[in-house]
Amino acid sequence: MSLASATRQGTGPTAPAAPAVQQQLRRKRRRAAARTLAFLSPWLIGFGVFFLYPLISTIYFSFTKYNGFGSPVFSGLKNWDYVFNDLPSFWQGLRNTLWLVVIMVSLRVAFGLGVGLLITKVKTGVGFFRTAFYLPYLAPPVAATVAFAFLLNPGTGPVNHFLGELGLPQPGWFADPDWSKPALTLLAMWGVGDLMVIFMASLLDVPTEQYEAAELDGAGPFQRFRYVTLPNISPIIMFAVVTGVIQTMQYYTQAIVAGKVAGGNAGNSGQQFEPGYPSGSTWTLPQMVYNLGFQRFNYGAACVVALVLFAISMAVTSVLLRRRSGFMASED
Repeated sequence: MSLASATRQGTGPTAPAAPAVQQQLRRKRRRAAARTLAFLSPWLIGFGVFFLYPLISTIYFSFTKYNGFGSPVFSGLKNWDYVFNDLPSFWQGLRNTLWLVVIMVSLRVAFGLGVGLLITKVKTGVGFFRTAFYLPYLAPPVAATVAFAFLLNPGTGPVNHFLGELGLPQPGWFADPDWSKPALTLLAMWGVGDLMVIFMASLLDVPTEQYEAAELDGAGPFQRFRYVTLPNISPIIMFAVVTGVIQTMQYYTQAIVAGKVAGGNAGNSGQQFEPGYPSGSTWTLPQMVYNLGFQRFNYGAACVVALVLFAISMAVTSVLLRRRSGFMASED
């Protein structure tokens, strides 16, 4: 009998070895999967406890009537109908939040990039300027907002006094609905030190050979910035825009503190305060979540607003990641 025929009949030496090899490969795969899960377990536990479980709970409570004390009672779409149709302040808060996302994030990224460019061109005193621009970022948000509220006080603030001396208009800043959000934007641009440091690091990492080659080709400063600097730092710009959008969608402290100080409620810690002064211009969706959940004890409606914030953040972030940058066309 030939070896080939013996193998076909199952009597050859390789036939019984095949199942054993397959079992050994399966055991190796299981051990590799177990090792992978062991290394991933800290992240998986954190993801489940701090993200997945709160998200599922928020979705569940959005369909219930719940005040935080008794048992939640299923109410269907009543909370969603209440927020979208019977709560006018929701749409005002959504407009204010989107305004801050578009204007504040754009100006903050542009200003941080501009400051980073200027400091990288400075020949002497780089350490001083870098420290001077970074220190405001370290100021506590409450203290910085209170200081800005007094500096921009329309009656006694030094900023309006200086503008008056120059014969320029004196805005109402935090006391004027038309100027409250621009004042918050100025505050955000003042604390741009974090973006400045990130952009400086990326700008210093751009290869000098590319600048030299562009200069030899006759490219001016704008062309070098457009065709050399921007392509090299576009991932950093994308990072700054995405993180800025996420942070601004959670914008709470500065807006509510500015409203309290400008409205004369800064010292009334035990008094009920409706945020959004003046005229709802500083009212944001994160403030609505706190107001509905912890002041009105309407946890179902608060969860609806929180889910809207989450959905908008995910949608905007997905669009930015697909385009690889918030305001630059993606590279082909």
